[in-house]
Amino acid sequence: MSDAPQFANVAALDQLSVGTLLGVTLPTGAAVCLYNHRGTIGAVGDVCTHAAFLMSDGVLHADGTLECVWHGARFDCRTGAVRRHPASAPLPVYPVRIEDGRVLVGVTPEERPPAPVPS
Repeated sequence: MSDAPQFANVAALDQLSVGTLLGVTLPTGAAVCLYNHRGTIGAVGDVCTHAAFLMSDGVLHADGTLECVWHGARFDCRTGAVRRHPASAPLPVYPVRIEDGRVLVGVTPEERPPAPVPS
């Protein structure tokens, strides 16, 4: 049995223009927020860790932070780390591959050490 992560085909690359967000659901049922930050496609959990609002309904800022529009919590899109309260827990980050014009997302989040929360 292979330890390589499994990937799900979730979207067409052309659905993600620079600066946009897109909510998708993995076969596991996990809600994921795809983003295009300056041409880099990535994926984080789509549910704000503060109050369970969809991050894909939020804003991707030029500095690479994702802002939840409900209470203004911000997260680093690359690491999931909290960048502004009221959130205190990071977003999970999912591995992404681009193949044949499609966005593929790993079905399990990456293992990351806990990031410090800004004070």
